[in-house]
Amino acid sequence: MSWGIELWDQYDTIASHTQKGIDFCERFTHFLKDRCAIELKYASELKKLVKNYQPKKKEEEEYQQYSWAVKFWEVLKELHDLAGQHEVIAENTQGQVIKDVQILIGEMKQQRRKDLQDGAKVQDTLKDSLAKLDKSRKNYEKAFKMAEKATDDYRKADADINLSRAEVEKTRNQMMIKNNQCDESKNEYAAQLQQTNQHQRDHYTQQMPAVFQQMQSMEENRINKIKSMVRQVADIERSVIPIINTCIDGMVKASDGISAEEDSKAVIDKFKSGFPIPEDIPFEDLSNASVIDTSNANGTPKNSLDSRKGTVSDKKRNKKDKKGGGGLFGIFSSSKGEESKEDFSDLPPNQQRKALNKKIEEFKKEIARETAEREGMLKMKDVYVNNPALGDPNALEKKIEENALKIDSLQAEMRKFQGYLANMDGKPSPAGQRRSSLSDDSISQSSTNMEMSQTSIPGQPQIVPNEPEVYTEDWPEPPSDEEFEEERAVELRKKEDKKAIDDEDGDHVGEFDHPEGDFDEEGYPVIGTCRALYPYEAGNEGSVAMGEGEEMFVLEQDQGDGWTRVRKHDNSEGFVPTSYIQCHFYDQDEV
Repeated sequence: MSWGIELWDQYDTIASHTQKGIDFCERFTHFLKDRCAIELKYASELKKLVKNYQPKKKEEEEYQQYSWAVKFWEVLKELHDLAGQHEVIAENTQGQVIKDVQILIGEMKQQRRKDLQDGAKVQDTLKDSLAKLDKSRKNYEKAFKMAEKATDDYRKADADINLSRAEVEKTRNQMMIKNNQCDESKNEYAAQLQQTNQHQRDHYTQQMPAVFQQMQSMEENRINKIKSMVRQVADIERSVIPIINTCIDGMVKASDGISAEEDSKAVIDKFKSGFPIPEDIPFEDLSNASVIDTSNANGTPKNSLDSRKGTVSDKKRNKKDKKGGGGLFGIFSSSKGEESKEDFSDLPPNQQRKALNKKIEEFKKEIARETAEREGMLKMKDVYVNNPALGDPNALEKKIEENALKIDSLQAEMRKFQGYLANMDGKPSPAGQRRSSLSDDSISQSSTNMEMSQTSIPGQPQIVPNEPEVYTEDWPEPPSDEEFEEERAVELRKKEDKKAIDDEDGDHVGEFDHPEGDFDEEGYPVIGTCRALYPYEAGNEGSVAMGEGEEMFVLEQDQGDGWTRVRKHDNSEGFVPTSYIQCHFYDQDEV
C-alpha cells in the first residue's frame, strides 16, 4: 500500500499525521523519564529502608550470635542488592532507550521538514501552471468576444448603404485583425492547456507520490523504532530478573537458615552463669542448740548460709545493695559504675571462662601478627647482609629488638591470663608460668646467641631459634562445659590411680629405671634425652650453659617460646634454646 496512490489528495492530512507521530515520540520520552525517576526513587527508598534497619554498633555482637538476627541481616543485604537492580533498569533506560528516542525525534523533524518543502515546491509548480492556463483561457475568451464584435460590426457596415466603400473596407480589416488575435489566443490557450495537463499528470503520478513515499517511509521507520524501543525496555527489565530472583532465593535461603534450636543454645551459652542450683534450706530446730552456729549473731544455721552463697538470689541481693535495685537476676550485667576486674572474677563462672578465652585469643592474634612482622624484618636483614647496597642491616636492629620485647610482653600477658583460666578450671598453671624467672628479652637474647654462634663457628649451618610460631597456628577451641567436666573427672581418676601405683612401687624405682619414675626436686619427670648441637653460654637467669655434644635429660618440652627445660649430669637444671639441641622423647619408644 502506497500513500502516493491511495492518499493522492490527502497531503495536508498526511502532514498532520506525521506531526502527531513526532508528538507521540516526545510523549514516549517523557514516559521513560518518569519511569526512570520512579525506579530510582524506589531503589533509594529501599536502600534507605535497609540503612534504617541495619544493626547498630552495639547490636553487632548480638547479630552474630543468633540465627534470626544474622539471617535478617542477610535479607537486608539481598534487599540492598535488589534495589541496585532497579537502579540498573533506570540507568540502562536513560543511557540507551531515551537517548535513541531523542535521536529519532531529531531525525524525524529534519526529514519531515525536507519532505514538506519538496511537496510545497511540487504544489507551487502545479499552481503556477494552472494560473497560466487560467490566464491564457481568459485571454482567449476576451479575444473571442472582440472577434465576434468585429464580425458583427462588419456585417452591419456591409449592410448599411449609407456607408462608403472605404468605411466598409476598414471595418472588414478590423474584423480580420480581431479574428487573427482570437486564433492566436486560442492557440496559446490550447498549448497552455496541454502543458498544464502534463504538469498535473506528473504532479499526481510522480512528484507527489515520491513525496508521500518519503513521508510514509519516515513514519514506518518511526513505528519500527518505537517497536524496538518498547522491546528494549522490556529486555532491560528482563535482564535483571535473574539477579532479582537470585536475591529472592537468598532471602528464602536466609529464612531456611533460622534455627530455633541453635538460637536456644546460643542463649544458654551467652547467659549461663555456671552457679549451682541452691540446695534445700534445712529445717532450723531451735530446741537443738548444737545445730546453731554460735558465731552467727542472728542464729541463722551455717549450712543455710553456705547453701545460699553464690546462688542467684544471693547475687541478686548483693547487686541490689550496690546499685539500689536491679533487673531480672541481675547477674548477667555488671554495674556501670564498677570496672570489671582483670581476671573477670566479677563475672559468673561460665561467663568468666568465655571472657578469659576471648582475651587469650586476642593475645594469640596479636602475637601472630607481631611474629609475622618479625620474620619479615629478619628476612629483610638477611637481604641487606647479603647485598649491603640495598640497605644497612644495622638499621633494623632496633626495630627487631623492639619487636622482640613486644612479643615477650604479649606472651607474658597471655600466660598470665592462661594462668587465670587454669586456676579457674582447677588445673596446674601452664608451663609458661614456671618460666617467669626468664628475662623479658628471651627472644632477643636467643637471636643474639644465634648470631654469635653463626659468626664464631665457620661453616656451621645457620640455625634460627624457634620463634613462637605456635601462636601463628590455629589454636584449638576452648572445651565446652560438658567436655571440661569430663576431662577433669578423667584427670582426677588418673591421679588417684597413679598415686596408688607410686605408693606400692615407689621404693623399687632406681636411678636409671623408666624415666617416668624420675622426678627432679620440683617434681618434673624426665621425659627424654637430648644432645647439644652447638655450644651455648647462659646469658640470663633460668638458663644453663652447655657444650657441643653434651648429653642431658629433658624435663619439659618447648611450649612454643623457643626454650626447653633440661637437667645436666651435675644435677643443674635450666632452659636452653630448642634449636641448639636434638631431642629424643621416651613416649616415641612406647609408640
